[in-house]
Amino acid sequence: MYQQPQRRRRNFAPFIVAIILAGALIVALRILVGAGEPGTGAAQKATGQTKVCEGGVTLTIAASSEKAELLRTIASGYNGRQVDGHCADVIVETKASGGAMQALARGWDERQDGPRPDVWSPASSGWITLLQQRASANDSASLVAADNPSIAKTPLVVAMPLPMAQALGWPGKKLGWSDVLAVSAGSWAKYGHPEWGRFKLGKTNPNFSTSGLNATVGTYFAATGLSGDLSEKNVADAKARDFVRGVERSIVHYGDTTLTFLSNLQRADDAGAGLSYISAVAVEEKSVWDYNQGNPTGDPATLGKHAKPKVPLAAIYPKEGTLMSDNPYAVLTAPWVDDAKRAVAADFLAHLQAPEQQARFAEFAFRSYEGKAGELITQANGLLPAEPKTTLSPPAPNVLDKILTGWADLRKPANVLLVLDVSGSMGAPVPDTGKSKLDLAKQAAINALPQFGPHDRVGLWMFSTKRDGAKDHLELAPLATVDAAQREKLRARLDGLTPDGGTGLYDTALAAHEQVRRLRNDDSINAVVFLTDGKNEDPDSLSLENLLPDLRTEPGQETVRMFTIAYGQDADLGVLRQISEATTAAAYDSRESGSIDQVFTAVVSNF
Repeated sequence: MYQQPQRRRRNFAPFIVAIILAGALIVALRILVGAGEPGTGAAQKATGQTKVCEGGVTLTIAASSEKAELLRTIASGYNGRQVDGHCADVIVETKASGGAMQALARGWDERQDGPRPDVWSPASSGWITLLQQRASANDSASLVAADNPSIAKTPLVVAMPLPMAQALGWPGKKLGWSDVLAVSAGSWAKYGHPEWGRFKLGKTNPNFSTSGLNATVGTYFAATGLSGDLSEKNVADAKARDFVRGVERSIVHYGDTTLTFLSNLQRADDAGAGLSYISAVAVEEKSVWDYNQGNPTGDPATLGKHAKPKVPLAAIYPKEGTLMSDNPYAVLTAPWVDDAKRAVAADFLAHLQAPEQQARFAEFAFRSYEGKAGELITQANGLLPAEPKTTLSPPAPNVLDKILTGWADLRKPANVLLVLDVSGSMGAPVPDTGKSKLDLAKQAAINALPQFGPHDRVGLWMFSTKRDGAKDHLELAPLATVDAAQREKLRARLDGLTPDGGTGLYDTALAAHEQVRRLRNDDSINAVVFLTDGKNEDPDSLSLENLLPDLRTEPGQETVRMFTIAYGQDADLGVLRQISEATTAAAYDSRESGSIDQVFTAVVSNF
């Protein structure tokens, strides 16, 4: 009775092994073929997507972060489709809207910017407007056609912890930027809640982030009372500038993405302090839904893996009008986008706009490409489906460019201490560059200096071990206004750094934090940028357990935030993340070779 199954396993085993080996061989060949195609290996490494077609047409899409994972999922179900006799593959790369605009404007460099896209889908058409302006200024041919259809929409909102929004009259009262300015001029005491302290606004850097760009444009519309046809004269108006400056002065810090604010808010909420970190943050409507589901990243893969917040967010739709993140689908008019790729691009656009895929977008609180609200846009979810009553269109390219350049003068100033690791390991060579880790870090810091303005104060420390007597750090340039002399001093001091010694991480971190705390300006963003490639190697230093409590800010005190950079494979990102989170800042990962320039730029975007 049991003999026959045993004989079957013996008889078929060689065939099963052969099938397994053949399958493995096919997979290996596919990997080798893919690795030999320009850009394919990088795309697959970055996205985790695999190509289905052999010798077919591959379309690469650069998409903004809030929708990239969803597009990736949709593309996986699409790949292998026949389009005009060709097998089609769509690979989705995550690329911040502002970073993609800058990369396209200067000429896409795959070594620095990643795989070259055939289609660009930023979060908002405003970035396409800026690209047209920058490309025109560089006498470059336009890379984007005039017609760039939307694939999904979501409006900009001002997200507030629900009790704070209700204190201002939400949902019945119409609220807007003028109300934000009014409450930011004082504290929550006049609204019956002195325990909430002063009003604190979170806003991303408009040079990189769509929500930051749209919020900045929205405040200009609010300042002028216009709903369209914003002009350069309006942007230069003294009263309008005062209004925008007033809103910016309530900023706690800027950032390259809204995830920094939402992740910090989630941690504060987990600790029972959801009303202490921030009073409001400019985000997209769908990000409010994401946060209220306990999923601030918006990644479909992490939905449901964290509890919903104790204090949810409510979306305020500015009464003066707001801009839509319309997620345009722009097929590039570049020479590398041939007719076969255009055919796949058109077919995939039709696929995205079809009812089945639009339902997928609605599942993550996007509105349809026509702007219709789905079932998740409800007051119970902190959203108002009848809003926004007034939508604004991005200004003309020259006006939008003036808004961005003018923002540099109106934004909240910063006191920033740059602290760079110069231990011996920083002298290690970085493959394929001909330079050391320290060489690349120095150049990245020098390249980031132009982001600081004349109202900022910046200083510089280096550290390893025993750099100044028993101290592990040495001051190279004290905190000072970034005029021409200070800029040149910083550049010269950075250029002269050489590697030596161990890593005195913990003592230096505490000393830098205390230095900025002593020299802080309560009308500025006070911060430390701390870069290291290793772990603490000073046996006489304080412990991490003793460091973290000393970094935490007492209630009512001005926060000094430490933005850390884990540089190189030996850096301890976990420890640096704890340091940053203790100061309600963010840790940045630069452990991959060649990423430090982009990471340093992202860090400095917080100021």
